[in-house]
Amino acid sequence: MKSPVIKRSIVIAGHKTSVSLEDAFWKGLKEIAVSRDTTLSDLVAEIDTGRPHGNLSSAIRLFVLDHYRARTNGHAETGAQAPMMVVPAAASQALRPE
Repeated sequence: MKSPVIKRSIVIAGHKTSVSLEDAFWKGLKEIAVSRDTTLSDLVAEIDTGRPHGNLSSAIRLFVLDHYRARTNGHAETGAQAPMMVVPAAASQALRPE
């Protein structure tokens, strides 16, 4: 059985790292990068520097989720850009160290 998680290498700030995400998140991340006229590497670097805690894969998932949530809450109709990194309350609690 094929794993739904896809591991890819990406260069962030000049260093290579591996990121494991489900295909739907890779597709969403690429769509966001295109819509912002930026590269996937640059977008991931922004997410990496803006994440408060947790691993990079989790931060990317939350970023993609937030982007599409913002679009469904009316931001897309007004032309406003989705916030860079708004972490849902339940997720931010999970990312805080005990």
